[in-house]
Amino acid sequence: LLGAAAGHAVGRWRRKKTESAFGDELPSKSADRRLATRQIAFTVAAIALGAKMAKADGIVTRDEVDAFTQVFHVPQDEMQNVGRIFDQARKSSLGYQAYAEQIAGMFKRQPTVLEELLDGLFHIAKADGQVSDEEIEYLQSVATIFGFDAAKFARIRASHLGADKTDPFVVLGVAHDAPNAEIKAAYRKLVRDN
Repeated sequence: LLGAAAGHAVGRWRRKKTESAFGDELPSKSADRRLATRQIAFTVAAIALGAKMAKADGIVTRDEVDAFTQVFHVPQDEMQNVGRIFDQARKSSLGYQAYAEQIAGMFKRQPTVLEELLDGLFHIAKADGQVSDEEIEYLQSVATIFGFDAAKFARIRASHLGADKTDPFVVLGVAHDAPNAEIKAAYRKLVRDN
């Protein structure tokens, strides 16, 4: 699914570039080569981000590898190549920033592709049954590089993990858009009770 979305976005980008550059003419072989290079760069960067996500908490479990293959549907004839890239990247969680910056640059005008990739990384993080603080830091850093602000990251995180238990609104038991009077009343009640 992620590969299809990225391929569609790259194809749309290519058509726009081709139309503006060539008018009604057919694209040249160099345009096709640039597209292929762009798709390969995205694929390698996405595999590396997934592998480094799995390594973020220090160990890569079988569940995380299985989750990776669920997110990134790899054709059987490419499994060995993807496996080599994955194994190389999972040796350390360091160095993911360059891959995230590369993808962010490729899709800066298509945030839905970036959000789908972040969703895939959350899927890998949840695969072993727990999401560590290191994994959250990794995901938040990738989200920041992708250009997502704290509110958007909180929304994406909540869609995968539920409400953040350290969110002051959750602690008080009020909605984010609650009026000040309601917030003060909830705070005073908690003070009295505790």
